[in-house]
Amino acid sequence: MADGNGGPRRRRVVSVRVRLIAVITIVAALGMAAVGLAVYIVEQATIMAQIDDRLRANLDSARFIVAGTPEEPQAWESSREAAEDIVRRMSPDDNTGVAGVVDGKAAFVPGVPLDVDLRSAPGFIPFAVRTTAGREPVLGTYAEEGVVWRFLATPVEVPGAPDAESVLFVMAYDVEAELSEINGPARVFFVAGGIVLVVIAGVGTVAAGRLLRPLRRMRETAERVSAQSRSERLPIEGRDDVSELAATMNAMLDRLDDALDSQRQLLSDVGHELKTPLTIVRGHVELMDPADPDDVRETQQLAVDELDRMSRLVQDLSSAAALHGPSPVAPEPTDAADLVAQIVRKAQAIEGADVAAGPIADVVAPLDAARITQAVLQLAQNAVTHGGGRFVIGSNVEEDRLALWVRDYGPGVPDDEKKAVFERFRRGRGRERAAGSGLGLNIVQVIARAHGGRARVTDAPGGGALFAILVPLAPDEEDTPPHSDGRSHRGIDSHRR
Repeated sequence: MADGNGGPRRRRVVSVRVRLIAVITIVAALGMAAVGLAVYIVEQATIMAQIDDRLRANLDSARFIVAGTPEEPQAWESSREAAEDIVRRMSPDDNTGVAGVVDGKAAFVPGVPLDVDLRSAPGFIPFAVRTTAGREPVLGTYAEEGVVWRFLATPVEVPGAPDAESVLFVMAYDVEAELSEINGPARVFFVAGGIVLVVIAGVGTVAAGRLLRPLRRMRETAERVSAQSRSERLPIEGRDDVSELAATMNAMLDRLDDALDSQRQLLSDVGHELKTPLTIVRGHVELMDPADPDDVRETQQLAVDELDRMSRLVQDLSSAAALHGPSPVAPEPTDAADLVAQIVRKAQAIEGADVAAGPIADVVAPLDAARITQAVLQLAQNAVTHGGGRFVIGSNVEEDRLALWVRDYGPGVPDDEKKAVFERFRRGRGRERAAGSGLGLNIVQVIARAHGGRARVTDAPGGGALFAILVPLAPDEEDTPPHSDGRSHRGIDSHRR
């Protein structure tokens, strides 16, 4: 997909800050709503329980009025008179109504106006009469005719007194009016909750903006990083996870930068290495006399030699590239003594090799046998090419490392070249300088580092060079600082003595 300017179209995204604030605000809103709802439900249940408690208390008061006390018992002429006295002497609460019912009709009500007129709902009195048909007090709820009342209906009976068919005392609470007392605080709660959510969103926006600003800078810097702007690095601010991420990404950019530099250097080196044989072949072919068989044969031999050299270079480049993959080695517990003995036998097949076995350490180490064999045989080939062909292969333990070494009897390596001899395309001085691709010892170093170790070269006693591959004996051991050449040399010498 492309935009109108021909560039890649950037898909719409919702920023992390917006999503973060949305999540925080939604969670806070849900939490406040849950708290408010729970409090409202608890308060509602409490009010309903209080209504029932007050109705039961009024039932006890009515019974007391009718019965009196043992010292002063009441003497009523009729149940109607007792009910009328109950209604007169009751002190109703807010949102209540009281009535005395005789033969299914509200016969008398208090002389003062109440919040609830039980006659305002015509169906209520008949409903209360029906619920008390069993002549027992009843606590019930009437939710019809647009009202919700919680009521008490109890028969009033005076034994032995002439009476009407039925007399009831009825008291009711307007439930909606009672609950409305908490509706106001509930509305205040939700209004205040809304204000709190706005504050949370505002503060969260500012805080998230400050916290995510380094990430935004990191994205902008990453967009600018390219082959033309490889020096850009992410700003590191503070000491938190974001700064750690920036440091990690900077380290990654450093590695990518190094890899790109290495790649460019490799291309430059390869071009330089291939340029010489191509120039040689081209020059001789241009100057060759086709009519002179001897000149043709000499030119053919020279061209084949140069092509063989280029072929070895390509092979070594392929081997070096394989060692830079994600899993260059696969170490396994290996009998180092048996492995060195096998390498000695294989080295005897190298043309021009005069190999002998030196001291061999009898240990088990985590090694990739194939890669170690490749590295040691490369050192052996190097001893044949540059050391005259006579060499010794052996191993020994240096503290917590296994050293696998090849000692030749050649001219040795000058001190000023010892550190650089393992670099790519680095060849020694002298008549053998042009031999080989210049990658062999570099491959040895890469294999050693892939095992968590290193390669080194020191002067051998009596002349010659001593090349060694040092790898850790413990599988999970981190690479430790390399030993000095002198100390490592003494370790190998002790085995020779």
